Amino acid sequence: MTGPLAGIRIVDCSAILSGPLATMILADQGADVIKVEPPGIGDLLRLSPFARGGLGAFFANGNRGKRSIALDLRQPRGREILLELVRRADVFVQNFRPGAAERLGIAEKDLREVARDLVYVSITGFGDSGPYASRRVYDPVIQALSGSIAVQVNPKTGERDLVRHVICDKASAYTAAQAITAALFARARGAGGQHVRVAMLDAALAFFWPDGMMAHTMVGDGVRPGPTLYEIYRLTETADGHLVYFAVSDAEFHGLFRALGEPGWCDDPRFGTLAGRMTHLAALEPLLREAFRRWPTAEILARMARESLPAAPVLSLEEVVADPQVRHNEALVERAHPTAGVIRQPRPPARFDRTPAEPGRLAPLLGEHTDEILAELGLDAAARRALRDAGTVA
Repeated sequence: MTGPLAGIRIVDCSAILSGPLATMILADQGADVIKVEPPGIGDLLRLSPFARGGLGAFFANGNRGKRSIALDLRQPRGREILLELVRRADVFVQNFRPGAAERLGIAEKDLREVARDLVYVSITGFGDSGPYASRRVYDPVIQALSGSIAVQVNPKTGERDLVRHVICDKASAYTAAQAITAALFARARGAGGQHVRVAMLDAALAFFWPDGMMAHTMVGDGVRPGPTLYEIYRLTETADGHLVYFAVSDAEFHGLFRALGEPGWCDDPRFGTLAGRMTHLAALEPLLREAFRRWPTAEILARMARESLPAAPVLSLEEVVADPQVRHNEALVERAHPTAGVIRQPRPPARFDRTPAEPGRLAPLLGEHTDEILAELGLDAAARRALRDAGTVA
């Protein structure tokens, strides 16, 4: 393995996305990640659609770079094998509901007995205690509680809606990945192992807060109000499609007016300055909508580019894959999986010039590396066969 985390070993008992994506990020950066799954179905995300050759796209996109062992932690021998894996590991990750790890005998205190300097990571929906702690949770629930849905307001109907991807799961994953590397850094400086707790609700609030909760940041009176981003973020309709643009300064708006063929608006006291636009926004918005509808998308984007305005067409998913900047960046890579065929995925977005991190192995099949991992623990073929016969591994 290459990358800045080469030499770090992670035992990953998490499922779905908040934990698996976190450990995939670390695998992309060179860590050796062993994914522990129950025999049979394994991680429930393996049942995701867009599947081929025993591998679903959603699972593949959250589990690249890992090795899989199918291990029944409910059996005493299964727990013993997990402890042996942890003894050789730097990090352990789980996203069970509070209390589940204790019932399985793999809580922090249990694993600390065999790995004193372990970084133990617990990802939960709401935390270890409190009125919601025992509730089952998925991404849409956290969207509802964190404010994300409150700002997804359709400008035409006023109805609220979900963000159409698992944004809270992914925010939690990136929070956990960063926290793990911070804990490893602290350990290298003498702090020892520690327990890192990430609640999805907390991660989602922190992710949403900088812009989404501006109106609830300053406590008390005397606060100068203004429009929020969710009030001004809009798609713009053109003669043949849609685009997105964003203008803030007087210079940008003047460039926009010229691009739209309305240079006179630059000198209009209602629209030529920031103060004027803030006061007369209700008058300006319908004029802009009408002006944009007169222009084909490609033509108005070209005119806006000449004015150095930030703008882009609204791409379909097929167009995203073919976008010239995406291709220039080599942001996507296609590789052949032994059973699932060619798989297209993004490269790790952080590029390291001295410790390059390239995508590791593609996502594993369930139990694909069980024998390999058991052999590393010193179990010979007969011992491995006995474990399979007992249903402890698969």
